Amino acid sequence: MTTTFLRRTLIAAAATGGAAVLILTAAAGASAHVGVKPDKTDANSYALLTFGIPHGCEESGTTKVAITLPAELNDAQPTVNPNWSVERVTEQLAEPKKLADGTSITKRTSQIVYMAKSPLAHDLRDALVLSVKLPDAAGSTLYFPTLQTCETGQTDWSEIAKDGQDPHSLKAPAPSITITGPASADGHGAAASAAHTETPATEQAAAVTDSGADARSWAGLATGLGGLALGGVAFARSGSKRRQESAT
Repeated sequence: MTTTFLRRTLIAAAATGGAAVLILTAAAGASAHVGVKPDKTDANSYALLTFGIPHGCEESGTTKVAITLPAELNDAQPTVNPNWSVERVTEQLAEPKKLADGTSITKRTSQIVYMAKSPLAHDLRDALVLSVKLPDAAGSTLYFPTLQTCETGQTDWSEIAKDGQDPHSLKAPAPSITITGPASADGHGAAASAAHTETPATEQAAAVTDSGADARSWAGLATGLGGLALGGVAFARSGSKRRQESAT
């Protein structure tokens, strides 16, 4: 009976350890790409876009991140990050662009460039946040090609899946979001329901964490699971010892 109890405990511990390995493997794969996670995707609304910056050049630290805005956006307001300095790059439009309020613009912000005050180490992550006004274009996907420059080398996250192509097959996909219908008067609507229906673009965005805190959470979970496994083995050993002492 003691042998059977110990065998079951070891099997449970092995299964727990295997689950932890699978969780960490999935987390590592998800964090391999630069991605964007919006706090909302409602058409014609203001949203915060969080770009997760992981390692992108093997073991070389990141020195600059240049995020190109899609043509559908006219501007973006960077959130202050003490680890980076930031600047807007503007472009002159070929012809004036009329806005919904009736005014016109002759230039737009085409790129947001972050320069690291000290290189972001390859084993660390950071989050860069932009505030943008989303266009009134429900159903459309916005792509944000991002050039990650490192002390040695660079990675151009600008690939866009072609029709019929699996976006997960891309080596350096461009961060993207899909615009949903405007929210209803009660604050819910297409955006809320869309949270339960992932498209390749939003699935990719959801797979990328936005800060090192997520990585620390995964590590803590794995440590906790490992502790449970070791505790199970110790409990089995103490139970066996007690039964042997009772028998004598």
